[in-house]
Amino acid sequence: MKVRPLHDRIVVRRLEEKEVVKGGIIIPDTAKEKPTEGEVVAVGTGKILDSGEKLAMELKVGDRILFGKYSGNEIKIDNEDYVIMKEDEVLGVLAETGKEKKASK
Repeated sequence: MKVRPLHDRIVVRRLEEKEVVKGGIIIPDTAKEKPTEGEVVAVGTGKILDSGEKLAMELKVGDRILFGKYSGNEIKIDNEDYVIMKEDEVLGVLAETGKEKKASK
């Protein structure tokens, strides 16, 4: 199933943080905080201003973003968890460094 968000909303797949265990202590999944980094998997068409003009989306599919802990609404599609939120709730876009660009090619 595909989801097409409306207007200025985006669909985000949370990216799991790499777990670093110090001292042999294992933290159960229920005690871990949800990651605040994700990948945009779908974008809407843009925000409609009061004047009726449409403001284009700044984000695009594939962008890695940072968002607040309590941003958006969690949804489940085909047994996968996603977050749907407004573009305004995004704190920033993560840019790839030169090393990451070479490694991904």
